[in-house]
Amino acid sequence: MQAMKVAIDAMGGDHAPEAIVEGGVLAAEKLDVDEIILVGDQALIERELAKYQRRNGAVVSIVHTPQVVEMHESPSRVLRTKRNSSMSVAMDLMKEGKCDAVITAGNSGAAMAIGMMKLRKLEGVERPALASVHPTRSGTSVIIDAGGNVDCKPIHLIQFAIMGEIYARVVLGKHRPRVGLLSNGTEDSKGNELTKQVHATLKESRLHYIGNVEGGDISSGKIDVIVCDGFAGNVALKTSEGIADSLIAMLKAEIHKSLWAKIGYFFMKKAQENVKRRIDYEEYGGVPLLGVNGACFICHGHSSSKAIKNAVRVACEYVRRDINRLVTEAMGESHDLKRFSMERASRMWSQFKKRVRH
Repeated sequence: MQAMKVAIDAMGGDHAPEAIVEGGVLAAEKLDVDEIILVGDQALIERELAKYQRRNGAVVSIVHTPQVVEMHESPSRVLRTKRNSSMSVAMDLMKEGKCDAVITAGNSGAAMAIGMMKLRKLEGVERPALASVHPTRSGTSVIIDAGGNVDCKPIHLIQFAIMGEIYARVVLGKHRPRVGLLSNGTEDSKGNELTKQVHATLKESRLHYIGNVEGGDISSGKIDVIVCDGFAGNVALKTSEGIADSLIAMLKAEIHKSLWAKIGYFFMKKAQENVKRRIDYEEYGGVPLLGVNGACFICHGHSSSKAIKNAVRVACEYVRRDINRLVTEAMGESHDLKRFSMERASRMWSQFKKRVRH
């Protein structure tokens, strides 16, 4: 099995460095990795590492950096002024071939900007996108883009569909993933100009495209890949997380209202724990930035040690399954993209001739 080295931004996240370092230690002890590289303030990381008595597992090393990317900082400012931050240096390690994957729970916008600048895009990819695994009634699905690109063109969403289909098929084990386009209705006439153009192209594609889908279909289990721009995808994702948290809180409140409710909970405890586990984002670790020339996983800002450990797990799986090679090949071989590019070139040429005539 391929030797794996994973760099973790130890200073990124609301609970850094405590939870991040603990997650790195858990990954080193419980996962099949060769080295965990903790990037950040060496003194703070060493203080956290001193809490653990490690006798086995992978090597845990430290790369010192003097800067930290704050959650409120804009990506452009980070690119200009934080070249020695833990996030940036972790990306440098991957760029230089010193690690196989990077994990960060820090500023997601900055992570995307740094990743695109340092790692570059895969050949054929116009916009990298965040692919979030989402629980459904019958398993899991992929939402792409989950927040990376607020403003998109049709070509971007078509590429998201291709990348998301690969991820669902190879990582989630879906034999022939069903692809849907998030819209405000299932009819062909619904949606805005962006989704209408994408819908028309995907209908003729070689993907298993089932058409427009609504927000209520995301968790139904009827769709394996939900394609959307980053604005809609992030709203859908955060809304789902909020609903799940609210339902759990309401259930706990009801349980404490009566003795019968407590007795009922006792008999249903196992089932409820299973459901809670399925909707817990920490079980899924981080979100891959599909389309960059590397393995970059972005975690929730509130990530615990458990989430960081699971992010390392899914990042290793991403690398071992050679997802980037599959994406590059798909982009080069896609007849759908070639046809769309030809149609787009034809429209541009027609518009140019009209302008010349007038």
